[in-house]
Amino acid sequence: MRILLTGSSGWLGRFLGPRLRAAGHAVTGLDIAPGLETDVLGSVADRGLIDRVFAEQGIEAVIHGGALHKPDIARYPPQHFIDVNMTGTLNLLEAATAAGHDRFVFTSTTSLMISDAIRRETADHAVWLDEESGPLSPRNIYGVTKLGAEGLCRLHHLEHGLACVVLRTARFFPEEDDTHHDLTGENMKANEFLNRRGTVEDMAEAHLRALERAPAIGFATYVVSAPTPFRREEAEELKRDAAAVITRHFPEAPALYAARGWRLPASIGRVYDAGLAERALGFRAKTDFAVVLAALKAGTALPFAHDPDYVSPKEVGGSAA
Repeated sequence: MRILLTGSSGWLGRFLGPRLRAAGHAVTGLDIAPGLETDVLGSVADRGLIDRVFAEQGIEAVIHGGALHKPDIARYPPQHFIDVNMTGTLNLLEAATAAGHDRFVFTSTTSLMISDAIRRETADHAVWLDEESGPLSPRNIYGVTKLGAEGLCRLHHLEHGLACVVLRTARFFPEEDDTHHDLTGENMKANEFLNRRGTVEDMAEAHLRALERAPAIGFATYVVSAPTPFRREEAEELKRDAAAVITRHFPEAPALYAARGWRLPASIGRVYDAGLAERALGFRAKTDFAVVLAALKAGTALPFAHDPDYVSPKEVGGSAA
């Protein structure tokens, strides 16, 4: 298929583009910033540009990964989020519908599932988050606009029959966390494979699977994350004494962490459950916490990216329009 990949210069796009081509697809990358996977420079908010790309490239399917993200809140006003995350998504959906497409994959985020109460971890248990969680109350303009864009996808399926698969991706960014600094970056990322992280390679593979399955699915939303080792009945203990639960599942973890000078989490306040993606899409992330521990034990490279100096290509270019 001839696929339009938005956000092609971003962290996901630079992995997804080659994976799509390896699967036999012709890829047109669109981004506001130049990159190896980008063929067209411009914004998804520019409807004229979108229509030209569709016509000139004969686009047959869309994977929409371009967006403003949570760290961008400090850099751009709310209107930019509406223009890019909502109007941009609407532009692509309308163009795909007009072209008679049978599939559309939208990169969403688990962040929109995190209310202020969940973020502050006020519950006496780890909050279990899956596709049935709700009502959803996003805590910032990023989450609000991504949830709105999900609604546009659902509406285009209902009104026009466009098959849309929404992937709520867990954390997979390579840079340091922009709000938590109590652990080293690698230690924090390793911990998050227990409950809310995946690798960019796994995220790319999930998008390919969604692209293949979309026409048979129609419309669906899936949480995409490393599979958690925990069970729902462990939720209270995870909040009270996460290290004890982790050690029960992974007896070698405390010693492996100690050898590296790392700390296991004392408390876990939320758990992403990616089970539906495994059952419905046939997708299960290859990298999980057990794989991380295996790398620690073998003394090999960690199976995830960590780059404290990573800067979004759009920031290098200096524009989010």
